[in-house]
Amino acid sequence: MKFFHSIRWRLQLWHGLLLALVLAGFGFTAWQLQQANQMNRTDHELEQRMGLVEASLLPRNGPGSPPPPDKPRWTAREQNLFDGMPGQEYYYAIWQRDGRQSAASASAPSGIPQPERIPGPPVFRSRGNFRESFHDTPAGECVLVGRDIGEEFVGSRRTAWLLAGSGGAVFLLGLAGGWWIAFRSLRPIAEISATAEKISRGDLSQRIRTTESESELGRLSLDLNQTFSRLDAAFARQAQFTADASHELRTPVTVILTQTQSALARERPSDEYRESLAACQRAARRMRGMIESLLVLARFDASEAPEALEHFDLARIVTDSVALLIPLADEKNVRVSVEADSVPFSGDAGQLAQAVSNIVGNAIHYNRPGGSVSVMVRPESDGAVLTVVDTGQGIAPGDLPHIFERFYRAEKSRSSGQEHSGLGLAITKAIIEKHGGLVDVASEPDAGTTFTVRLRFSLTSLSRTQSTPL
Repeated sequence: MKFFHSIRWRLQLWHGLLLALVLAGFGFTAWQLQQANQMNRTDHELEQRMGLVEASLLPRNGPGSPPPPDKPRWTAREQNLFDGMPGQEYYYAIWQRDGRQSAASASAPSGIPQPERIPGPPVFRSRGNFRESFHDTPAGECVLVGRDIGEEFVGSRRTAWLLAGSGGAVFLLGLAGGWWIAFRSLRPIAEISATAEKISRGDLSQRIRTTESESELGRLSLDLNQTFSRLDAAFARQAQFTADASHELRTPVTVILTQTQSALARERPSDEYRESLAACQRAARRMRGMIESLLVLARFDASEAPEALEHFDLARIVTDSVALLIPLADEKNVRVSVEADSVPFSGDAGQLAQAVSNIVGNAIHYNRPGGSVSVMVRPESDGAVLTVVDTGQGIAPGDLPHIFERFYRAEKSRSSGQEHSGLGLAITKAIIEKHGGLVDVASEPDAGTTFTVRLRFSLTSLSRTQSTPL
């Protein structure tokens, strides 16, 4: 049944069961204590009257005096102990050694059975609605004192009904309070479920409404809202990424289709065919580079750690990466210098080399003729810092927050080189973050740009500074 699968109902059932057990135990214990107190009080009063009856039967004038009378002798004050309200009269009965009943009070019920003679202290017994105490005197008489406790039984039943009614009222109030607490406590779960259902239908803008953040469910709601926000942002980036990739791939595909259609439309000289094939080749190379970059990003998105872990000198990786870009720097008439401290590092050397090449390559490509690029590696107490400073055209303030986004290219870079896909810095950022680092950029238009990469790791050794002019 769905009823038994509801957390709220199961909590309510357990709460009701425990509450019923606690109230029943409390009520029964209270009733038993009340019964025991009432019985102890009655027994104490019977003991007092037992002593009075026994004392009245003793000789009054010492040895040689006449034997005590058959009936007790006491004063009017003592007589009051055997008087009481109707239904609360005390009575007594006396049996001689031979078993003959020699005396009994007027209030004693008829047919009192003679108790079994038991030596020792007074013995108590319950007989129907009567509570009695009996004792053998040294002279051999058996004295019994009793009282009708029917009124106490009525009061006890009244107390039991009162406890039952009070317990029932507390039980109903506890059930109502438990239902309210369960409803209030589990209401965030219903909101979480409703929000998750809306999100599963495609509305990623939905968030869980939270009125408190200190409770367990409140913190869970905040964590889920953060997760939903990241999912929303991820899906938005994915949609934008797909749109940008489609747009970027459309251009080389269009070039290939246009060139092939133009070549096939009519007979052309061999030089024109060669130009068409060269254009198709350039477009295909651009597509291949873009596809390879997309595969790299997809691989980075699928894993959180570097694929290959090896030990190397970070300064050597930077120096070798920059050396491969010297022909590009010569072509652009840009001077490049490297100043690197030897720093031991563990990671993927190929990926870090690609990141360094992307940063330094952009610094060369977007530099001005006669400009310079300075590359520095410095150790820190808990890592290393790579700094790339150029004297190029700089980045506009409006473009600066977006340069690490995929397929993003500032307007100046679009005009200066269509062969760039806008994925280089996105790949660089992904590589640096995979190695536990951070990358930052500062730039001023027409003044230059500075990239700062901070890598965190445990340094095992430091050696002399190496300065290499290139």
